[in-house]
Amino acid sequence: MKSKFTSLLKLVFPSAWPELLLFLFFVLGYGILGSYIAYHYRIIFDNRIPWDAYFSFDNRAIVMTGGGFERHPLSNYFFDQLRGVALWVSDGKFDRKFRLVLAWFSIVTMSLSLVQVYKYLRNIIELPVILAVTIVLFFSFFSTNILLSFTPETYTYTLFLLVLFQYYSALMLKKDRKIPVTALTLAGVTIGGLTITNIIKVYIPLLFERKLFWNWKKIGNVLFRVVLSVAVFLLLYLNRMNFELGRIFSKTEQQYEKFSNPKVTPLWDMICSWFLGGNMLFPGFVLRDYHNKKGFEYKALFMDTYSSAYSYVFVGLIVVLMLWSYVKNFRNRWVQMVMISFFVDILIHCVLKFGLHTSYIYGGHFIFVVPLMLGWLFYGYRNSAKMISIFYGILLIVMIYLLLNNIFRMHEFFNFLERFYR
Repeated sequence: MKSKFTSLLKLVFPSAWPELLLFLFFVLGYGILGSYIAYHYRIIFDNRIPWDAYFSFDNRAIVMTGGGFERHPLSNYFFDQLRGVALWVSDGKFDRKFRLVLAWFSIVTMSLSLVQVYKYLRNIIELPVILAVTIVLFFSFFSTNILLSFTPETYTYTLFLLVLFQYYSALMLKKDRKIPVTALTLAGVTIGGLTITNIIKVYIPLLFERKLFWNWKKIGNVLFRVVLSVAVFLLLYLNRMNFELGRIFSKTEQQYEKFSNPKVTPLWDMICSWFLGGNMLFPGFVLRDYHNKKGFEYKALFMDTYSSAYSYVFVGLIVVLMLWSYVKNFRNRWVQMVMISFFVDILIHCVLKFGLHTSYIYGGHFIFVVPLMLGWLFYGYRNSAKMISIFYGILLIVMIYLLLNNIFRMHEFFNFLERFYR
């Protein structure tokens, strides 16, 4: 039991010096950003603003209720505890102390997510330290990570859990071991509990257990683990809803109709500027007037489509590198695990168009695929120093562009905070 607990700690937290140094570096960087925003501005939590103050995040609604039960079935239990800790520190007030606690939970969680990406690059793909660190640094500048590092939302914690489980399941496959039913159930309850559509990603790694489709016993064992895991999740979900199935289906249908209406923006531009690009490279911003339906008016910030050809080139280049990596490593089961997980989000947002017009907030569900696939691209050419040098040079160029663009856009974001959220 003690060895299992130790293994869990090593899995979740930094367990080597490079991991610890990276963790401290990100905690420092995100900590300064998040603490400054939480201390000086109301944007992280304002009790009068239930939703959409910036980029469609529902901070207050999530912190106070866990979000809608049809999309976040068990998140209320987690956010009840988080809110309780924040209120305890702030003596029951929704003040800057309250906001600081919320921000620091996000800061630490995001930093741990980046450590998990590093662990995957080093221990699964086995990249050299310099390559792994460069890819993680590149990933750390993504717009999604910058925003989630101070945002108390389900996406912040979902990103961490999804990357953690991706690393854990890859590690189990590498050791040629089954994912235990306890781990599968815990992943299903936590990942699916925060956002229900992500639960399917928990079961994707099971498809890649060795010689699964050649052995009826193994197929039966997988089905048993899946059924037991799903049963526990459903019991917890239904218990929260007092077993009123009708409410779940009716609310789900309402949400799909609400968030899947076609917009004036062309489909390709929504996918490029918001689904893919908006989660990496900030576009321009749009200011809108909102109210909380109780007489309080406020300004809300949203992302626009890209206005520069360079931004489209950036997104196109990243997509080309990912596809190149996928084709090069097509027979690799770890690569298939990563990409099938990504295809789930493509189906939800790009095919079914659920939330596509604000898909720049959903990056916590899938954007970690980018650094992992870049890592696999380097792996595919591990014996070609020339190709490694070319890819590394491209990575440095796009990282510089990403950093300069996102610093500029964050300056605009701070102008927005200074004008409306002091």
